[in-house]
Amino acid sequence: MFGLNKTTPKFCELKGKVAIVTGAAKGMGKADAIKFANAGAKVVLADISQQECESVATEIKKMRGEAIAVKCDVSKKADVDTVVSEAIKKFGKIDILVNNAGIFPFEPFLQMPEQNFEKVIDVNLKGSFLMAQACANEMAKQKSGSIINITSIAMGQVGMGFAGLSHYCASKGGMVGMSEAMALELAPLGIRVNCIAPGAIDTPGASSTRLDVKQMEAMLAPIPMKRKGSAEEVANAVLFLASDESSYMTGSVMIVDGGWCAN
Repeated sequence: MFGLNKTTPKFCELKGKVAIVTGAAKGMGKADAIKFANAGAKVVLADISQQECESVATEIKKMRGEAIAVKCDVSKKADVDTVVSEAIKKFGKIDILVNNAGIFPFEPFLQMPEQNFEKVIDVNLKGSFLMAQACANEMAKQKSGSIINITSIAMGQVGMGFAGLSHYCASKGGMVGMSEAMALELAPLGIRVNCIAPGAIDTPGASSTRLDVKQMEAMLAPIPMKRKGSAEEVANAVLFLASDESSYMTGSVMIVDGGWCAN
């Protein structure tokens, strides 16, 4: 599916850049990491699964790219600080952060335990805050950087809500508001902050929900393109926001959903 210099637009060059990708062991995070490596970036892979991260790092090295894997629970500041320190130790700087790590356990609102709500907020929203703050402090030293927060069309307002995901929708809507505020504060420091809001994307995490045929048909019905997107299609948008081609974009939300929100 992925190959060196086969799927990366030439204009999105990341040579000499250092990128951190959270949730990099699989799905969209893995696609982002490989896309960055194809574009010439050195990649720091952060994920709760060290073993799977190491596998992605090996894949990148086989393509003659540079990558390291660091075990990280993004909801824990100590883990976040370790990822950032390892990135600086190995590559000397941080140019790009993709806050991709997230969880989305379906659960009815009326039966949702407080601790389950807190866990989703801690990973999705607090984790993005911790990573962004730690990386932005390093980016500020060089007066440049790009932070990309992976939210979702399940963000409310310009997006939509989803039954059974009130905690997830709260976290993703919060990411958008946080990103807009971050963009205002960090622009004077040369740091851009943008969001990508994917729709239905074919990833291992999404597949684990195990929708039956009728449920799948119902989900795809309102999507004008009548299909799920691929992780690489989202990675193309991530690459654009990471590169200098998007140099006049900050505080933006880029929707990648096959037209779902336009319906």
